Amino acid sequence: MQVDGRDNSRYKTFTRRAIMLGSAQAGAFALLAGRMYYLQIMKTDEYRMLAEENRINVRLLAPLRGRIVDRYGTVLASNRQNYRAVLIAEQTPDIQETLDKLSRIVSITPYDRKKIMRDIARSPRFMPVTVSEDLTWEQFAQVNINEPDLPGVQPDVGETRHYPFAGELAHVVGYVGPVADKDMAGEDGDNPLLKLPGFRIGKSGIEKTYDAPLRGTAGASHVEVNAYGRVIRELSKDPGKPGSEIVLTLDMDIQKFACERLKDESASAVVMDIHNGDIISFVSTPGFDPNDFNMGLSQDQWNALVNNPYKPLTNKAIAGLYPPGSTFKTVTAIAALEAGIDPNRTVTCTGKYAFGDHYFHCWKKDGHGSVGMHDGIKHSCDIYFYDTARRIGIDAIEKVARQFGLGETYNLEIPGEKAGVVPSRDWKRAVTGVSWQQGETLITGIGQGYLLTTPLQLAVLASRIANGGYAVKPRLTRAIGGDLLPVPEAPKMDINPEWIKIVQSGMNGVSNEAGGTAFRSRIPDVGFELAGKTGSAQVRRITMAERDSGVRKNETLEWRLRDHALFICFAPVAEPKYAMSLVIEHGGSGSGAAAPAARDIMLEVEKRNLARPQAYVPGSRGTEEG
Repeated sequence: MQVDGRDNSRYKTFTRRAIMLGSAQAGAFALLAGRMYYLQIMKTDEYRMLAEENRINVRLLAPLRGRIVDRYGTVLASNRQNYRAVLIAEQTPDIQETLDKLSRIVSITPYDRKKIMRDIARSPRFMPVTVSEDLTWEQFAQVNINEPDLPGVQPDVGETRHYPFAGELAHVVGYVGPVADKDMAGEDGDNPLLKLPGFRIGKSGIEKTYDAPLRGTAGASHVEVNAYGRVIRELSKDPGKPGSEIVLTLDMDIQKFACERLKDESASAVVMDIHNGDIISFVSTPGFDPNDFNMGLSQDQWNALVNNPYKPLTNKAIAGLYPPGSTFKTVTAIAALEAGIDPNRTVTCTGKYAFGDHYFHCWKKDGHGSVGMHDGIKHSCDIYFYDTARRIGIDAIEKVARQFGLGETYNLEIPGEKAGVVPSRDWKRAVTGVSWQQGETLITGIGQGYLLTTPLQLAVLASRIANGGYAVKPRLTRAIGGDLLPVPEAPKMDINPEWIKIVQSGMNGVSNEAGGTAFRSRIPDVGFELAGKTGSAQVRRITMAERDSGVRKNETLEWRLRDHALFICFAPVAEPKYAMSLVIEHGGSGSGAAAPAARDIMLEVEKRNLARPQAYVPGSRGTEEG
């Protein structure tokens, strides 16, 4: 059978199209196979990793915060278990009703409830939000028992900061608190740890200064999650590296003793090693409980602190500014000796000193008679130092005051240090626009007028006198993370050591010679004697009418009008090792209030030194010779 021409042509066309279609299909299958080979064979490792990343989440774990200990290893800040209740919003049909039920077991204030709702709004609904912390064991047990009736509520055990000595160390150790918006806006704001629920950072004191090393290194938890991000199971866990341990120079036994001795006063005291600057005790009373700041203060607690006339929130040792009173006469004496004044030169004290048409008065109304420098310091004669200050001028006084550490800060390891004021001609003109008056020199010579100092500065002053003129600086930190910090060498001051010995002798007379202003507060124990200088700083102006009728005694005045009581000292006299300053706000007088307290504390320091234990080895549980 023959195929005509038209059928043959159609057949050839169909065959050609079939071949083209088949070729296209073969090409498509080849491309698909190539792509599948590329994805499944060539890229298999990459896509396996991506799949694992979608299935496995890595979550940060906050590391344990480092401990803070004293020079002998006594723990000053650590971590303890924190019993708490958390809420998962998606697991409760009515959040407010659940919180109502929970509030029958634990306290949830309106402020707490507002904060809880804010945290829930900021977090995924399957993420737990803390609703109550620091539960007692009884409360925690009640939450566990009632868990079936508290949908979404889960009992949980975490870690929180603990300060075992509370108010006795609040101004030194400080406290931690929740991360605030301003913390997130700082240079550390991109740190993912700050975004962890319940994470705490240092807010004051040593906790703030060494916040970075105390934090440690974050850990990680590898968890398997479903498509919605909910945790199915934990695959592995790395707890991270705990924070570094900070060892302070403090002796907690001395700190406790000093706090107990000053507990009823608005006061501050600083005890220093005169050779290396180690601060042995650093007290500001009254204190506050830093544990309250960690867990959150109530409005009533905050109001009580703010409205307390004794100002418990102020670190008086570095931020309290006081006229140094007669403790400053030690500076005036050295400035006089540097200016060429003969220490044997005498001044007759009749109780008042005429200058122009004005009289400057001595604290002793009938005067001290004829006094030289030794007796001037011993009896704290104002007339002697009025006359001496007039002779040498304010420039000489300012120079020596700064050499002995007044009017400056020392970069101490806790925030808030103030420099105070050492007045000068330039300072007064810059501040007031008025020239310096010579009468102001007289007032400055006895530690009044524009002069303002901190207790820390007064401790430095006493230390530099006690060590014979070495510019020692205070420090609070002994070691960080197991590494002892080097002790800076104190440079020799450009002061004649013989002048310092004369002042040391005068301070010895204050405490150990009959008639000295602190003789009644001396240490009679042989080998423990101290040398000191009393001071009383006026906070009110005494009128001429009051002087004529008789100056009112401090005990007859209301508390806020009484003089501040000050005392500086060093011990033991024969071979000085420690220096101290003590200020009691509105305490009345240095001899009547400050000197007895300083004596008790310094005697405890000396006895503790004789029987001191071995110093703590940083980063270990052992000891080393201190």
